[in-house]
Amino acid sequence: MHTNPPERVAINHDDYHANHIGTVSDGRQFFLTTPFEPASSSNPGCEYAALFMFDSAGEFLDAKIESFGARAEIDRDHAQAVYDGLLASLGEVTFQRIEVSPFSVQHNGTRIGLIVREPEDEDDDWAVELLPGNFMAFFEPWDSGDYDT
Repeated sequence: MHTNPPERVAINHDDYHANHIGTVSDGRQFFLTTPFEPASSSNPGCEYAALFMFDSAGEFLDAKIESFGARAEIDRDHAQAVYDGLLASLGEVTFQRIEVSPFSVQHNGTRIGLIVREPEDEDDDWAVELLPGNFMAFFEPWDSGDYDT
């Protein structure tokens, strides 16, 4: 028996994938991250910088997403400067745990976001995955703040 998908997912601030999460001075929540499409034989992949904004209650507001192209070809200094610029654009921030709603947006034909994955069979669980790249996955209890990599 499966439970319901989450309305909110907690993410604890850490020094790994969740090092740039928290709140801005007006109470909105943010998540700055670097999703990626892995390269394959038919796709060169793509690296991104993504700033996701949520209201104080955790409802998704918008996303600013920058594409840098294939990992093997990106200008690392430029990508870091863009990432740093997105962080600076927030003004004064408090790095801390956030509780936000799953969401997805389309960017150049790619789904990006904290995307709900439905159970495929009776032994499977609901999950919320940071896509593309799936380098953060959240499972019940949704308020734990912990993620798998």
